Amino acid sequence: MKKLNRALFAGALALVCTSCHKVTEANYQVIPLPQEMNFTKETPFELDGNTTIVYPENNVLLKRNAEFLAEYLTQAAIGIDNPPTQAVAEGAEVKGQTIVLGLDPTIENQEGYVLTVTPKNVFIKGKTENGVFYGIQTLRKSIPPTKTGFENIALPTGTIKDAPRFSYRGMHLDVGRHFFPVEFIKEYIDLLALHNMNTFHWHLTEDQGWRIEIKKYPKLTEIGSIRNRTVIGRNTNEYDNTPYGGFYTQEQAKEIVKYAQDRYITVIPEVDLPGHMLAALAAYPDMGCTGGPYEVCPRWGVFEDVICIGNEKSMQFLEDVMAEIVEIFPSEYIHIGGDEAPRTRWEKCPKCQARIKAEGLKADKEHTAEDRLQSYCMTRIEKFLNSKGRRIIGWDEILEGDVAPNATVMSWRGSEGGIKAAQMGHDVIMTPNNFCYFDYYQSADSKDEPFGIGGYVPVEKVYSLEPTASLTEEQAKHILGAQANLWTEYIATPQHVEYMILPRMAALAEVQWTQPEKKDYKDFTSRLARLIKLYERDGLNYAKHVFDIKAEYNSTKEESGNSNGAIVAVLSTIDNAPIYYTLDGTEPTSASQLYNRTGVVIDQSADFRAIAIRPEGTSKMIEKKISFNKATLRPIELIGTQPAPKYSFGGANTLVDGMIGNESYSSGSWLGFIDGDVTAVIDLGNPAAVNAEPIKVKRVATHAIVELNSWIMGSTGLVVSVSDDNKEFREVASKVFPAETDINKKEIGNYEVTFEPVNARYVKVVIKRTPALPKGHAGEGKVPFLFIDEIEVE
Repeated sequence: MKKLNRALFAGALALVCTSCHKVTEANYQVIPLPQEMNFTKETPFELDGNTTIVYPENNVLLKRNAEFLAEYLTQAAIGIDNPPTQAVAEGAEVKGQTIVLGLDPTIENQEGYVLTVTPKNVFIKGKTENGVFYGIQTLRKSIPPTKTGFENIALPTGTIKDAPRFSYRGMHLDVGRHFFPVEFIKEYIDLLALHNMNTFHWHLTEDQGWRIEIKKYPKLTEIGSIRNRTVIGRNTNEYDNTPYGGFYTQEQAKEIVKYAQDRYITVIPEVDLPGHMLAALAAYPDMGCTGGPYEVCPRWGVFEDVICIGNEKSMQFLEDVMAEIVEIFPSEYIHIGGDEAPRTRWEKCPKCQARIKAEGLKADKEHTAEDRLQSYCMTRIEKFLNSKGRRIIGWDEILEGDVAPNATVMSWRGSEGGIKAAQMGHDVIMTPNNFCYFDYYQSADSKDEPFGIGGYVPVEKVYSLEPTASLTEEQAKHILGAQANLWTEYIATPQHVEYMILPRMAALAEVQWTQPEKKDYKDFTSRLARLIKLYERDGLNYAKHVFDIKAEYNSTKEESGNSNGAIVAVLSTIDNAPIYYTLDGTEPTSASQLYNRTGVVIDQSADFRAIAIRPEGTSKMIEKKISFNKATLRPIELIGTQPAPKYSFGGANTLVDGMIGNESYSSGSWLGFIDGDVTAVIDLGNPAAVNAEPIKVKRVATHAIVELNSWIMGSTGLVVSVSDDNKEFREVASKVFPAETDINKKEIGNYEVTFEPVNARYVKVVIKRTPALPKGHAGEGKVPFLFIDEIEVE
């Protein structure tokens, strides 16, 4: 909003009448931020118990919108209880203090709206009833969400013109791993409506449970909806031995579809095929390549047993399932998965090999014949659904082969698949895991969230997503929108679902709705504090990390007597709450050092701690142990093997920044390698400098994440060499470390080698990787990641 408009807005609030009633002011600084807002200096519209909501007669949808608005106002304000709604004839005069709902064909966007507030009336008009609904959401969120005894609400006068950036604005929910009752699914849909979203992606089938009734195949729910046990923890070898299940009848699913439709939300069902089908195979084992026996899977992961594409009975099964799905769900799109389908069973299955031969499916340099067998399956199901007037969405794995010609691609393995698909002319929905997987941790400290699946996606990261990045203007037209996904391996309750999606859903809403040039994270967080009050009023279990202190640690050569330089801790909070800190490991209080808003300069080892203190309480304490050694802040170079692009973060300097990462490998504190041993050369300084003493070294150490369930293993050896000229190196020490065999191991491994003191200008460290995941691991024999941080030299 322009500065002039902000001034007018402030002036409008100053005109609120306080002589007759208790009045509270509305605030249009909502989420998502409207595209255009202009205010006047007229007397505000005073919303009270006598305000009538009117709508055109014979418009059933706007009648329902009026009823929603009446319900929202009743929730929001004391003194406004079930405001009356009234149908009016076209052209009839509207009298009294009214909120008028209507249609305006001149509005360009199908979901656009214009909200106009005058001293006597509020007008909410849309191109369609959908647009009016989003105008209602803006009005709803502008009203202070806490009930404090006020009677009336003052709405500043002016006009809001608004429309969404993207036509597809979605949220996903996996009910296969854990089942959620119908009433919670409705609550989830209400949260979508609150955040201006229009698509609910309902992931209904999984290895661990089939959740939708298919009448032609009753065993899918009789057998496939119940697993006899569930793994304990992160895929340990222990099970709870407790049956777990649940499914939705077709009538319940139709009820949910109607509930969503009333809120202008489309339900897109997903039946994942040809992989993730163990629950279906447990019910109908002859649909698999081996014939079983199979069980509804009690573990999480990717499994070799998939649908037998060579078996015509299996393909008929898939078509029969889809025939019932389209009768339940009227959505244009049906999601058919296509992800994580191993080819191993097909390679050995006579029926699948016969299908490959009969269809003339050939391997080439990029794809195997089995890749093309999956493409055959996806294309056949696409043609079947096309014959029913539907279109398919598939995960980006469907690009691995011959892509079904009219498929829309949902890009989850980063944005690369979506970029490739858009360049090929396919429509795309961006759901990159590094921005949009809400089962990932929200806190950099995984101890705060023991049930995250891995990865690190805080609110700010979600907000930073740009769905059309790296695309030309023409290619960007294929990006339909964005969606966040919530996979529920470790999310078993509605309260935990709320915690994982809120307030990240608010950040996503602004990505989906607001034009990129209007996005500003600091401004967003100021508006988020208001939306969170609404979460609190409604008893939602939102995550509070957004109120934690944000800390950035930068290195500098200035302002320090330490020849290696210093670390500067820059701290902030979304509400500028005062911050207090200590450097000696004691817990900070209001009597500790007050942060000066410019940075804390640390030039020697310290145990840094900080808290923010607010009237309502103290924030979570942040802690960072900083250890200076001879390698800290010195020049470093990685020779040969480089970190994987996804886990390169701050580059090689991360290894000598004086700070060891916590247990979250994706927090940015660790570098992740997937190919070869790691070789680093550190320049300790010039011993030939005037009055400089030769640099003696006698110990080298490093640290690595050990988290086998995430396919991460530690080091198996260190080799240390020294040099005076960075050309000729001589080895001074080496040590071998045993490879881990405990597949449930999770820790930070410490690796060090000591030796007789030697003089050195350059130290070369070779960190040996573990060559393969151990026996009994789901990825047995495959190459694990190596995540390392902090090379110490003493």
